[in-house]
Amino acid sequence: MTAVDTQIDRRWDQFHTWGPYGLLGISVVPALATADPHAPLAKWYTGWALLCAAVVLQLWWHSTRPGRPDRRRTPSPAGTVYYVVRWALAFTLTWINPFFAFYAAAGYMDADETIPGRRWQRLGLLASAVTVAGAQAGGMPFASAVQWAVFAALLIANSGLQMVVAHLTEQETHRARERNATIAELERTNTALQQALDENAALHAQLLVQAREAGVADERRRLAAEIHDTIAQGLTGIIAQLQVVANAPDLTVARTHLARASDLARHSLGEARRSVHNLAPVALENDGLPEALKKTVAEWGERTGVRAEFTVTGTAEPLHDEIAATLLRVAQEALSNASRHAGATRVGVTLSYLGDEVILDIRDDGVGFAPDAVRTRPRTRTGGFGLDGMRARAERVAGALTVESAPGQGTALSAHVPLIRHE
Repeated sequence: MTAVDTQIDRRWDQFHTWGPYGLLGISVVPALATADPHAPLAKWYTGWALLCAAVVLQLWWHSTRPGRPDRRRTPSPAGTVYYVVRWALAFTLTWINPFFAFYAAAGYMDADETIPGRRWQRLGLLASAVTVAGAQAGGMPFASAVQWAVFAALLIANSGLQMVVAHLTEQETHRARERNATIAELERTNTALQQALDENAALHAQLLVQAREAGVADERRRLAAEIHDTIAQGLTGIIAQLQVVANAPDLTVARTHLARASDLARHSLGEARRSVHNLAPVALENDGLPEALKKTVAEWGERTGVRAEFTVTGTAEPLHDEIAATLLRVAQEALSNASRHAGATRVGVTLSYLGDEVILDIRDDGVGFAPDAVRTRPRTRTGGFGLDGMRARAERVAGALTVESAPGQGTALSAHVPLIRHE
């Protein structure tokens, strides 16, 4: 309830509290002015006695039912007694002098607040209308049929007016209740909405923290994969070349492998620097993905002595740096695994452009393995990222990695990634 509504209710309460006193006072003045000074003393005494009784009744009622500004009176049996006694006093006073009809009109104001039940409320209003109409017809008792006819017409008019006013008042009360219910519901909704906004703000802050932590973890995994796919593989190649040098039969062969080890060391150093700065692999710095894969496969075959072939199908298109880097890293890891574990004599790498996706296939004729056993085997201290690393790289760019292998039947890896063109 707003401050304006509270003020209006306070004014209505004051009107219902002091209204009957005011109407009684208004009735007394013209009644005394028009009273017959030669009337019997009994009539005067009766009038004054009834007037005092009316004042005492009002004092009693307002002392027992004071009312409050924030709560309207409610119908009750005591209120019914008060209404009936007041009507009887007003009717008798109006019989003595018609000007007391002002006091009888007080019944129009509070029938709905004193009498329980709509039917009895209407009966109370009709009784007040009888008193008022009798005074308007010239006062009671009636001396002629004309007065009775006028009384009937006035009673109908007063009752009809009361019904219209009562109906409008009832509608207004109903609308006020609906409005208050709507306001209360809106307040509850606003409170719930504010709580939801507060919860969303807290959730948003929590998500930001989680996203930041996930970003840090993802960056760590990316750097670890970069180091594994570049520096670790380069060091592995260097070690292999140095082992050949240690067993070289002559100086020429030793120098050849030392040169290869030196090239691998320079290459790994460049990859390390670029991994720190999150740049594309060295092989992609000046070449597209097909050229970079062709050189990588050729260098790997020369270094390992394994027959390696590279094929491109479809129309080659410039790919987004992240897509190209992912496919190159998958190829490098697959070739590294083939040289270390497969014991293959032939490896084939195919890059296929298929409209909205790019597929990289790496096949070898090595010893193969059971993918389920590898998936459940824990990583060793010397183990690399292997299949998990390749699969994570593909999934990071909304792709997928599939593996087909069996003991003694070679291995086939297939990386599917979306074809996102270079911006």
